[in-house]
Amino acid sequence: MELSFYYLLTISIALILITKRYLQIHFSKPLALPILGHLHLLQTPVHQSLTKLAQKHGHILHLRFGSRPVLLISSPSAAKECFTNNDIIFANRPVMLAGKYLGYNSTIVGFSPYGQHWRQLRRFMALHALSPTHLPSFSSDIHSLVLKLYSSAGEGYKCFKKVEVRDMLFELMMNVMTGLIAGKKYYGEGCEDSEEGRRFRKIVEEVFLLSGASTVEDFIPFVRWMGIGGAEKRMEKVGKEMDEFYQKILEERRRVVKWKEKDDGDQEKKSNIIDIMLAMQEKEKDNYSDIDIKGMISTLLVAGTETTAGTMEWAMALLLNHPDALKKAKAEIKEQVGHGHLIKDSDISKLHYLNNVIKETLRLFPAGPLLVPHESSEDCTVSGVHIPKGTMLLVNIYAMQRDNQLWDNPLEFKPERFDSDELVHGDEGYKYIPFGIGRRRCPGESLAWKVMLLTLGALIQCFEWERVGKELVDLSEGVGLSLPMAKPLQAVYKPCIDMHAVLSQL
Repeated sequence: MELSFYYLLTISIALILITKRYLQIHFSKPLALPILGHLHLLQTPVHQSLTKLAQKHGHILHLRFGSRPVLLISSPSAAKECFTNNDIIFANRPVMLAGKYLGYNSTIVGFSPYGQHWRQLRRFMALHALSPTHLPSFSSDIHSLVLKLYSSAGEGYKCFKKVEVRDMLFELMMNVMTGLIAGKKYYGEGCEDSEEGRRFRKIVEEVFLLSGASTVEDFIPFVRWMGIGGAEKRMEKVGKEMDEFYQKILEERRRVVKWKEKDDGDQEKKSNIIDIMLAMQEKEKDNYSDIDIKGMISTLLVAGTETTAGTMEWAMALLLNHPDALKKAKAEIKEQVGHGHLIKDSDISKLHYLNNVIKETLRLFPAGPLLVPHESSEDCTVSGVHIPKGTMLLVNIYAMQRDNQLWDNPLEFKPERFDSDELVHGDEGYKYIPFGIGRRRCPGESLAWKVMLLTLGALIQCFEWERVGKELVDLSEGVGLSLPMAKPLQAVYKPCIDMHAVLSQL
């Protein structure tokens, strides 16, 4: 009996040592569970949990989300390889529930697979919808925002007034985008559709909350079949609400406009985006169906409102927490623009520091911390690793833009870093890609930069801004595809005395 006991003890110790050694050798990578794969490692916010995985296990990880193989990239050199040598291979989108219910069965430009239909939509956006040469000035929208703040402040220049920053910026972007798309406004004096605007905002917030790479039903089929997750039903409901909203906008334009052939060739410059697409529908019904038009409305409205407004909210929060940076931005505007007129298009190229503020904001809080997922259309190799066809590609730009191996003091808000040559060419140039890269790069980059520079420039030029209390603004990140602030930003402001003459004439 005693010999048996020592024999079993010896065997047990040996097994423990062997098992420990095996785990060290074979599980240096994240542990995958049956059925779930690596899904159990994901927590919200997803980009943060993926960042921790990369820090622990490496910047190029081959994972499995349920039944779907996933390549997670947090390395500039690997990102470059994906979007140069393998750019066409990774130009596809994975088939996901968000595309089905929120993207008109994956026919809109953001969800559409790489091919003729996608190229046609992308060409329309480049030539008609978002061409830098065709973009309006948006000065009337900026003026309306400034006038509303000025009027709400009252007559005194000594008392600060509190404002919900997120609300005012979303309303601005809603007006900018609906003006561009349909020639109408939802907020401001004389607008009767503010309730519709509020309804759409709720829809957009739900879209960004549901979209992304963390919906369990996308990765474990039986969860979807059994209706356990609930995300699919929510997407279906929101998709119907979106479609009703877009259909109403489309029918309004049909009733207002009587289409005739124009001989002067100037139609595109005079008309809004729906007008242009309806005119094209008359000539090419197969290529410009109502679904195509509503899909374009959705792409521009959803992507153009929440992301741009959110970036400006982060920028204001960072400036409020760094008063010296706010003073520097204000001094630059005073020197380059002055107090004789409200900032305009021709002024923004002179505001170098303000440009840097937005760049630094996008580095710390990119509107898409994870690039919208790509998918390999055939087998390929990335950093010497074989990647099979049908692998989902996730590029964690949040991780790259905060990597202390790539940036000096990466968690510090330092707009001046963009004055240096810290952003170098080659592989390192891929460490900062807030608008994406490759064929699927965000087509609205020019629009976003123009609106952000004009808006932030006007707010800083016309008003003094401070935090609501002595405490720093809470920079906690909320849940959602567009990286919202966890707590909506509030601030206090008062008009600048030097801008009284200009503001009183608005």
